Amino acid sequence: MKFSALSLLFTINISYWACNLASEFYCPTVSTKGEDRRNNTSTFRIVQFNAEWLFVDGYDSCPGSTCPWKTNSDATKHVSAIASVIADLNPDLVNLCEVESCHELTLLTEDSKLVGKGYKPYMIQGTDSSTGQDVGMLTKVDPTLDLYRTESRVAYPIPGTTCKSSYTGTYGVSKHYITTLKLNGINIAIVSMHFLAFPDDVNRCVEREAQASVIQQVVQPYVDKGYEIILIGDLNDWDKTDIDANDNIPISQVNSLLKGQGMKYSLTNAASKLVKSERYSEWYDENNDCVYNSKETSMIDHILLSDGLLGKVTNVFIAHNEYSQSCTNFYYSDHWPVVVDFKF
Repeated sequence: MKFSALSLLFTINISYWACNLASEFYCPTVSTKGEDRRNNTSTFRIVQFNAEWLFVDGYDSCPGSTCPWKTNSDATKHVSAIASVIADLNPDLVNLCEVESCHELTLLTEDSKLVGKGYKPYMIQGTDSSTGQDVGMLTKVDPTLDLYRTESRVAYPIPGTTCKSSYTGTYGVSKHYITTLKLNGINIAIVSMHFLAFPDDVNRCVEREAQASVIQQVVQPYVDKGYEIILIGDLNDWDKTDIDANDNIPISQVNSLLKGQGMKYSLTNAASKLVKSERYSEWYDENNDCVYNSKETSMIDHILLSDGLLGKVTNVFIAHNEYSQSCTNFYYSDHWPVVVDFKF
């Protein structure tokens, strides 16, 4: 096939545009590895926050008819609201779920409430084609390793499953990142993830157990190398040990697997340091009546820690006071941030 000079130029331009688009949308590379912009290097605050469709550019119908934000104006107000929450909490690292791209993370850093606070955005492209959602971070302490991900898949149902599903297949983790930090001389592996939704669905249950098993395979080598561990994210599942405020009992073993069940490591949920009545991180308006009911809340956002970090925890809370839940004229999130403070 012969190409004209014009068609060749068009191909080059398209390739250049795609390259620039990719670099704008994803930011996994750390050019300032290990740089620390904390004001107080003896403390560290980490936050898990599902920002609920942090989309501005638009993917399929978000912003749009099936998205909470109907217009780009709504989406921009949402970004500003999320920036307000981050500014109030002032974390050293915030893990954000339901993010469209690095563009949205950058918009947060450019918000007047966060400018000059020392945050840099990092994320890597996931594989969730149904939503276009990914997970990313804003951090004052740069990773010591470029963000990466695993494409491993695990067969389900896993041995010993508690899901009671006849589904079979393999599953991986579409939304996650893996990287490392160094805090006050301590090497830490951090894995962020956003698992499949619906904690009481038996078929999603077996798939989510497979996802947890994939993460186990990531964690164990870091443990073997002497790293401390932080697993953080929206797991879309409950914890049978640290039961939430509404006594939701998981049908899966997801949290148990992530904590190290069957492996040579053991992690603890930071929620173990909360009184039971405070263990709720999201509101699901199950009857669609647009009326907040505390009985419709549960805890599906989790931060799991290795012993060396658990011993340095000084405070854990869920930021329920940041905003009230509503489904009208609402620009925050249907989740609340989970906050953990460390002292080194």
